[in-house]
Amino acid sequence: MRRTTFDKILGWGGASLGVVLLAIGGLLLWGSAYVHNTVQGQLAAQQITFPPAAAFAHPQVGGEITPSMIPSVSQYAGQQLITGQQAEAYADHFIGVHIANMTGGKTYAQLSTQAMAQPGNAKLQGQVATVFKGESLRSMLLNAYGWWKVSQITYIISLAMFGLGTVSFLGGLFGFARIRRERPGAVMFHGAPAIEQISDAGHQAGAAS
Repeated sequence: MRRTTFDKILGWGGASLGVVLLAIGGLLLWGSAYVHNTVQGQLAAQQITFPPAAAFAHPQVGGEITPSMIPSVSQYAGQQLITGQQAEAYADHFIGVHIANMTGGKTYAQLSTQAMAQPGNAKLQGQVATVFKGESLRSMLLNAYGWWKVSQITYIISLAMFGLGTVSFLGGLFGFARIRRERPGAVMFHGAPAIEQISDAGHQAGAAS
């Protein structure tokens, strides 16, 4: 294979692949930003605020603030819920804890079955309604958290595409630069060191003369 042919392949192939990877990186970055902004806007519209810092000063089992909320929820004390991490903490470690304490660990499906069997139990009916609302909000927040993670993963992949695209494109430019420096007809030899190739070429020229 002529060296110029190899360099042309390197140049056009590297540059083309680089452009494609950079384009993919740009699309992924746009998608990441879109999902991030959409989730943040939807969470902000809910106007959910974490309990103030003073509420975490005296946690009590079964109270509004339990000891289990200190390591996970207290870091967001007084903040408005607008990020995926906050949504996950509020859903699992605040709402989830209150629902578990209220139901004794029973699920909404289990409580609903009991309520249908006891239609005259007003307390149980009210508990089912409260748990349904809590689980609905918790599900919405966890869904937002899932999409938030998707946006983060997409962002990381976009950075990887930008890196690979840049390297590939620079490789293509290197191939084009080599073409300009090479003499026409230069040949890429295989299987022997450069010194031996030059020596063999000299012997062949001497024999021909």
